[in-house]
Amino acid sequence: MSNYTEEKGIVIVGGGICGLATALALHKKGIESVVLEKAETIRAAGSAIGIFTNGWYALDQLGLANQLRQKAIPLKECRDIEFNNPKEQEVPMGNGELRCLKRSDLVQTLADSLPNETIRFGCHIVSAKFDPITSQPLLQLQDGSVIKAKVVIGCDGVNSVISELIGLKPTKLFTSCAVRGFTNYPSGHGFNNEFLRIRKDNIILGRLPVDNNLVHWFVGRPGTTSDIRVSKDPKLIRESTIESINDFPPQCVEMVKNCDLNEVTLTNLRYRTPLDILLGNFRKGTVIVAGDAMHVWGPYIGQGGAAALEDGIVLARNLAQEMCNKRGSTKNGNHVTQARIEKAMDQFVKERRMRLFMMSLNTYILGMLLETSSPLTKFGLIVGLILFFSNSLGHSQHNCGRL
Repeated sequence: MSNYTEEKGIVIVGGGICGLATALALHKKGIESVVLEKAETIRAAGSAIGIFTNGWYALDQLGLANQLRQKAIPLKECRDIEFNNPKEQEVPMGNGELRCLKRSDLVQTLADSLPNETIRFGCHIVSAKFDPITSQPLLQLQDGSVIKAKVVIGCDGVNSVISELIGLKPTKLFTSCAVRGFTNYPSGHGFNNEFLRIRKDNIILGRLPVDNNLVHWFVGRPGTTSDIRVSKDPKLIRESTIESINDFPPQCVEMVKNCDLNEVTLTNLRYRTPLDILLGNFRKGTVIVAGDAMHVWGPYIGQGGAAALEDGIVLARNLAQEMCNKRGSTKNGNHVTQARIEKAMDQFVKERRMRLFMMSLNTYILGMLLETSSPLTKFGLIVGLILFFSNSLGHSQHNCGRL
């Protein structure tokens, strides 16, 4: 075991969407960072991710939108069907943009856009603390080495070590779980270019084409005591999912039956309460969190990935404003005072807090309504969709601003 201590400027913990987007946004500002990822390779789990207008605007700021648009077809509308209601709800996209990207395509493209050696794989952080003398954050890795950083950005997801360091409350569990997967149709799926959601009682199924052959689908259903056992076996996940949607249209059941077992996942849904996001202290010293480590919520409005991209851009812009001077830009933050870094972080939180609170509130309300078969459900779905489009489309160019 090594006792080696390495000093770094900006350390980003977590190589998912938010971590890589933050590193790329900093790079575009001429600021170096290092991304510590505990996995041995790029994390591409999670099936697919729906990207609405605000997410594409963020990707455009990162210089990746046109490249990624080639990997997913545009979806023209959202359609809701409720079995207990003969009327369908249709929401045309208008000037908005929705595409369903494979998560692996998004994460790999972000990673490929970074300078070599930005990402360090196999870096599993076992503890984090502040140096009692310098107040700088210290990250201890599983191999025994320690990294002393000027700045730490925690993008390490729902089970964030960095959120514990700054004293955030633990996340909470929804009573629902989500099954996600892909189904490939070699001769073409023939579905409309739409985001389809079908609901019966307290089960909801969603379908989003990725291209003319590949479809991403998800099923939200109540959690069961057997989910822990089932989640470790893709065949059991598929079987339990088919059982839960047995009364759904035959083409939906066949879609799940023919899914790619290598891509199917079952996840217990976690969230931070809207009140925690409204009142939470997301910074301590020169340590801050972003992405799911800051504001994880359920997948009910399809904004988790886009919010993470926005976080990276807003945080990088604020850090750059304090770290870059008229003579040029500092590359790692070693000559920038702690007070200036903290000021940049506080401005990031100020810019993001109310938007994240509203997204979280909308998700929380819609998630709770989806978990009940109450007559209010239909009303909740409609309100949720209205709020959803208001947030994701109505103010798309003001959510993160220009990098």
